[in-house]
Amino acid sequence: MANLHFHYGVMSCSKSAALIINAYNFRRNGTTVEVIKPSFDSRFGTQKIVSRIGLECDANAMPSLATYSPAPATNVILVDEVQFFSESDIDKLVHIADQQNKIVMCYGLMVDSNEKIFPAARRLIEVGAKLHRMDSTCQINGCMKLATHHLRFDGSGHVIRAGDQFALGDSNYKSVCRAHYNALYHGTNQKTK
Repeated sequence: MANLHFHYGVMSCSKSAALIINAYNFRRNGTTVEVIKPSFDSRFGTQKIVSRIGLECDANAMPSLATYSPAPATNVILVDEVQFFSESDIDKLVHIADQQNKIVMCYGLMVDSNEKIFPAARRLIEVGAKLHRMDSTCQINGCMKLATHHLRFDGSGHVIRAGDQFALGDSNYKSVCRAHYNALYHGTNQKTK
């Protein structure tokens, strides 16, 4: 089994729910698990991961992984919102996976709402993490295509094309297929809600 994994997908494709279920199943089978998230993510409290379907688990919130070292008895490390960590944090996870023989499973976004790959996601690809795409459908009413992109909207429902990509939550986002992304982001139809 590969010991470094990247489970990626658009918002609302159940990444956090999958992490929580995996943590539960590993622990149920007697495997020692550590769950990590960036301290930047304080939506549900600093020490919790909560999925949109109501599942939750405790987590260790960290601003970076520079000083992180798993307990010797830990077998599996699950990392939520991995896109908010740095490239050097990914290198730390690689070291843990390879030198300490731990299974490291990362969950997060691949690209931001401007079609730019997150640095942490790029680093996971560069270091050869096993990739697992988690699928979801486009959130534009009536569309059943694969959601591959995110659109970010302002309070009036207009597409935002610039600014900080480290925003939490999904109230101003929609996960959309490539065709709807191109029509709304690049085209003349730039408003939906």
